[in-house]
Amino acid sequence: MVEFDNFGPEKILQVYNPKVGMRGFVVLDCVTGLGPGKGGIRLTPSVTIDEVAKLARTMTWKNTMADLPFGGAKAGIIGDDRKISIQRKKEIVKAFAKAISSVCPKEYIAGPDMNTSEVEMGWVAEVLGKKACTGKPKRMGGIPHELGSTGFGVSMAAKVASKYANLNLRNSTVAIEGFGNVGLFAAKHLSEIGANLIAVSDSRGVIYNKGGLDFKKLTKVKKEKGTVTAYGGKVLNSKEIISVDCDILITAAVPDLIKMGDVNKVKAKMIVEGSNIPMTAEVEKMFYKKGVLVVPDFVANAGGVISSYVEWKGGSVKEMFKTVENKIVKNTKLTLEMAKKKRINPREAALMITKERVLKKCKNCRS
Repeated sequence: MVEFDNFGPEKILQVYNPKVGMRGFVVLDCVTGLGPGKGGIRLTPSVTIDEVAKLARTMTWKNTMADLPFGGAKAGIIGDDRKISIQRKKEIVKAFAKAISSVCPKEYIAGPDMNTSEVEMGWVAEVLGKKACTGKPKRMGGIPHELGSTGFGVSMAAKVASKYANLNLRNSTVAIEGFGNVGLFAAKHLSEIGANLIAVSDSRGVIYNKGGLDFKKLTKVKKEKGTVTAYGGKVLNSKEIISVDCDILITAAVPDLIKMGDVNKVKAKMIVEGSNIPMTAEVEKMFYKKGVLVVPDFVANAGGVISSYVEWKGGSVKEMFKTVENKIVKNTKLTLEMAKKKRINPREAALMITKERVLKKCKNCRS
């Protein structure tokens, strides 16, 4: 059940094409006064309007926190990426693009999300024009998310936050949940900084080595074998990634990963939310009381939408990485300084900042 409040959502569009079996939806959360809604299209068999609405709200906070000229939005297409052919997927994505033409690109700008990439954004652009989406192929003037903007941003957030958690990042041990686009690039950049990557998970399990994992070997194994568990060494159940004895836990895949009953299982001193909504606000408060620093999703993983902004305004890849670094570093510091000053958890601090910004711009919102 979608929850409505003084911020939104402002519009929910449900679309269906029985000919190709396409069923999907777009949620425009808070857009009036903020700019067109910006958020990716995810394609999963279980995606729901409620899930997409929650993610659209996260995008409202994320876009505002990053000081971008966008409102919050998100889209979902119901389908199993593992069970449909490329041609079938193309038909479904194009049918979805055509069906949302009433809001895209005037009110909604699409982007990649779970199980969509520059390829799918290319299909959307073919139907609705290049301004309808970001994360497009380079040949279409895009800055593909496959360059790793989100994971890079997560590593920058971790770098800043480690000082607030009294950790030396170069000597810290890191566990990463998920080794897709976000997890892979977070691992890459954290390894380059000098952090010790000791555990990584994917859908088949966790590869764990207390002495450390070699990032290049891990990437090669994942590409060739399809799973990090083929790396060689101790293999755990996928869920056990949250209980690995480490300094820093990076969430980079599924939502609702850490539940209330899991809090005491987590041994990390700091959690950086590279994934969207990996836990509820109530769980974050429990970690705060335990002394575990949690960097909120809409602060830490805004690299993708910042990259989208640079593409949208015609910037270069070099400019994109610099902009991601500057904005993530600035906003992580801003959030953690306010949390420290007011003695509140980081999410409460970040929401105070974003809500104040939204209320100044949004024509329909009320405090």
